[in-house]
Amino acid sequence: MAQRLAGRVALVTGSTGGIGRAIAAAYAAQGARVLVTGRRAAEGEKLVAELAEAGGEAQFIPGDLSDGTGVAALAEAALRAAGGCVDILVNNAAALVGGRPTTATDETLIDTVLATNIKAPVLLTAALVPAMLERGRGVIVNVGSVNGSIGMNGAALYGASKSALHSLTASWAAEWGRLGIRVNALAPGPTETAWNETHRDYLAQLVATAPSGRMSRAEEVASVAVFLASDEAAHVHGAVVPVDGGMVAVRGLL
Repeated sequence: MAQRLAGRVALVTGSTGGIGRAIAAAYAAQGARVLVTGRRAAEGEKLVAELAEAGGEAQFIPGDLSDGTGVAALAEAALRAAGGCVDILVNNAAALVGGRPTTATDETLIDTVLATNIKAPVLLTAALVPAMLERGRGVIVNVGSVNGSIGMNGAALYGASKSALHSLTASWAAEWGRLGIRVNALAPGPTETAWNETHRDYLAQLVATAPSGRMSRAEEVASVAVFLASDEAAHVHGAVVPVDGGMVAVRGLL
């Protein structure tokens, strides 16, 4: 069976751990040359080695998306590594915030979340899209969240940032769809990652509403990311695809 992403270069932000790591591994398994990026160099190099051992191709590029300078440096390095054009961009990196009431939210935290979760995807996408437009094709996959669609106690700031990313997904689809660029998003629910494991009690209120009755596995989220990046999703534009065990679909109905 042919590999679904063979011959394509994919940049996956925040891919040194969690969902991003699973997406990078899934893309490599499907033939993509993956540009792994994040702030944890040791984890990034470890993943590159693991992917190579499994027969995949990957390269680690250090990346700090907390400010515009870091985003610009990553975009330049990614374009250079990709030979001038990244085929697939996955905007996955995010500042995670949960269990924090709005009254305990300060300006520093607001700036951190908005810089990483909104400003960085906008700047990085804007930097990589021109090469896609010149070639007439490209794929952008944004990693949103169920928190972008439903309210959750203690997740107002994080949810607002993910809601903005969902909105950007629709706007970019309208802006570039007819020019050959497909833009879609994933909306994972609570997923089995290291960060979520330390917040399992907090996330229990969401997991309890899911028909699946459990958290998602990162590999399950990654499989949908593969579909959205592949030619099988050629007529899917501007979608926000829940990967949450059904919790958004039945929210308020149980």
